[in-house]
Amino acid sequence: MKKEEVQEIFLKILREEEDVSAGVAAIKTLLTVIENYKVATVRELDHNLQLAVEAMRHCNQPVTAISSGCELFMRFITFAKLDVKSFEECEQIMLQRGRIFLDTLLEARGKVAKQALPFISDGCKILTHSRSRVVLQAMLEAAKANKRFEVFVTMSCPDNSGVRMHKELVAAGIEATLILDSAVGYIMEQMDIVMIGAEGVTESGGIINKVGTYCLGMAALELKKPVYVLTESFKFSRIYPLNQRDVPNEFKYLSNVLSSGDLSKQHPLVDYTPPAYITLLFTDLGILTPSAVSDELIKLYL
Repeated sequence: MKKEEVQEIFLKILREEEDVSAGVAAIKTLLTVIENYKVATVRELDHNLQLAVEAMRHCNQPVTAISSGCELFMRFITFAKLDVKSFEECEQIMLQRGRIFLDTLLEARGKVAKQALPFISDGCKILTHSRSRVVLQAMLEAAKANKRFEVFVTMSCPDNSGVRMHKELVAAGIEATLILDSAVGYIMEQMDIVMIGAEGVTESGGIINKVGTYCLGMAALELKKPVYVLTESFKFSRIYPLNQRDVPNEFKYLSNVLSSGDLSKQHPLVDYTPPAYITLLFTDLGILTPSAVSDELIKLYL
């Protein structure tokens, strides 16, 4: 199995499936590797999967969700290893469990959106940052339930992903306003709630998300506005950063930037928002306080 082949599978999924996240695309790639690259032992299969994960880390895509999703996927399917005598049976069980895991992931976004629905009330003003698929779905569900609300979306430099989020909200008939990232402090006093997604959730209950989220959290806390994070549980990651420097560089920069060597002049893509700035996390496991995340991580990996 070649690194380039895995990268092509991964990037093809991202190209062809318009609304798939990098984490879900990574899981689909690992399933393809199990199905298409036949081996004779569990050790060889493990080796192939590890190579595939490493290859996807170097595809110039955000790594946070790829890392946590693949780690959880590997943990889930390898429970099968010692359950049966023959490798063929073992491989089939691993494949079956992998498909179950993927199906669970695909259902997660809808579950999270439904959890958040009661918190979007008629007439409320919501501030969101960047473009989160699960936040978008929650807002679309609220609009379908005939709730009237107004959304303020940050432009979210440097890739201006908030511009796309704004267009999608307007296309769905939701009243939305695009604002500058630097206007967060100015606009915050008018907001009722802050609703954001996350690229990763740390053991402490903090989040790793698009750069600018930390500033937004600080402004919300100062003005006593609730911050709701909508995220799937496969983004729960076994890392415990205490500050921005503790966040792994591979999470903060794309692979082509990392390979250039000097990061001192590079802008990070994500920042770390500590749990003190987060009110609740809406997940497919339920509505959690930040302090409950560590308990859920223990359950996921036991």
